[in-house]
Amino acid sequence: MNGKTQALLLKILFLLFAFNTLTLCIYFTAHYKTSSSSSSHRKPTSENRFPFPENRRSSKPWPILPSYLPWSHSSTVPLRSCEAYFGNGFNRRVDLLKPNLAGKLAGWFRCWYSETLASSICEGARVRMWPERISMSRGGERIEEVIGRKEETELPKFRDGAFELDGGDTVAGKERVLADEKFLNGFVPAGEIQSHTMRALFGSFRVVSGNDFDCQEWIEEPVLLVTRFEYANLFHTITDWYSAYVSSRVVGLPNRPHLVFVDGHCKTPLEETWKALFSSLKYAKNFSAPVCFRHVIFSPLGYETALFKGLTEGINCHGGSSHELWLKPDVQKTARLSEFGEMVRAAFGFPVDRQVERPPSIHNVLFVRREDYLAHPRHGGRVESRLTNEQEIFDSLQNWASNHRECKVNLVNGLFAHMSMKEQLRAIQDASVIIGAHGAGLTHIISALPKTVILEIISSLFRRPHFALIAQWKGLEYHAINLSGSHADPNVVIEHLLRIMTSLGC
Repeated sequence: MNGKTQALLLKILFLLFAFNTLTLCIYFTAHYKTSSSSSSHRKPTSENRFPFPENRRSSKPWPILPSYLPWSHSSTVPLRSCEAYFGNGFNRRVDLLKPNLAGKLAGWFRCWYSETLASSICEGARVRMWPERISMSRGGERIEEVIGRKEETELPKFRDGAFELDGGDTVAGKERVLADEKFLNGFVPAGEIQSHTMRALFGSFRVVSGNDFDCQEWIEEPVLLVTRFEYANLFHTITDWYSAYVSSRVVGLPNRPHLVFVDGHCKTPLEETWKALFSSLKYAKNFSAPVCFRHVIFSPLGYETALFKGLTEGINCHGGSSHELWLKPDVQKTARLSEFGEMVRAAFGFPVDRQVERPPSIHNVLFVRREDYLAHPRHGGRVESRLTNEQEIFDSLQNWASNHRECKVNLVNGLFAHMSMKEQLRAIQDASVIIGAHGAGLTHIISALPKTVILEIISSLFRRPHFALIAQWKGLEYHAINLSGSHADPNVVIEHLLRIMTSLGC
């Protein structure tokens, strides 16, 4: 190697080092600014007067996510842009009770409204919850204990004063309503949701005198209140996870909040992920007496996320690199689903700060199966078939993989109903190709790595865009086999897979 070549290589290495250093500086500066600005929610300033003693802190820190971009309340986020659809457009602030600037102890309450999502993330200080004024089942039971229980008994019904806000000396005598009908119509519209529990919750809120605001139990750290509907279905649960994650980021929490479920649903295996994502979990009915929160955040319903709205609104967004979007924002690109997928993986201890390397001559093909399982108290234990000859397809693929000579193909049997969440995520992370009939298990592609290829087998009775959209919003390569019924030709599936493997150099 001559001197000129060596000098050129040294220059290239120096430029790459400088570029990576600059990128890291931008990333950590963004994290620092977000955490610094959001920590005002926790400092005893004139606006937020509630201490968080260090010796009582038990919340989990946020992991460092490669796809993270700062969250803001900037009014410059364009209406119906990808950033707005995926949660960075909660930029219209309304104060229902402003902080007491005179220095007297009192609560405050405000909401952040997204015109794009027609939804609000609300937060307050010095809020009291009365469990006895919320009518619903206790929640958190084993499913075998509550077989046959009706859904309406599991969803909350709020009496007046179920939630109260410390109004300090601004309330003289009789309590007053916090949110009137005009506010609810403008900032918590019911839309197509027949039973909008968050709207009903805000309607129950009362502002009371500081003289009447006593509590035996205080929760010092930020708490996120969540109401779940279809809590046993992975797709709908992921919409709730995403909504809870966005709410935590929008209000700028420096650590992951604690959770309180304001519903009476029984336990499901999906609670494992709620506990991994956030700091702790309780049900509202776990409290036997009134409980007070120093800082509480109310998460919108999962129906109000882009993941659900995209099924009817046609959200034309594509996955993009967070680094590219930081340097050059694009209203038709998003890195938010990649950020959230990294959050899910990081919550279970998988590394996200470096790219997982797959050997070029070995590929895992994950076949996501649909299995019978007891989903909820009103479920018979049998799932509806979307692919009537699923076992035949799996056996054919297994035979094809064992005889494939160009490279080694491992066909992974994705029996998710019998796997822990960590095992499911490991299978998703290790897969070069993910195949499956249309079903909630495919929602896991949110956590797939960037170069993963998706092949969905779609029955004529279930032609819905759930997973094509998620793949598009993640920037994943997506293919579909549309059936005339619910029976697939094994040879057709193998032909599609063979083309995909060839594109992967196999």
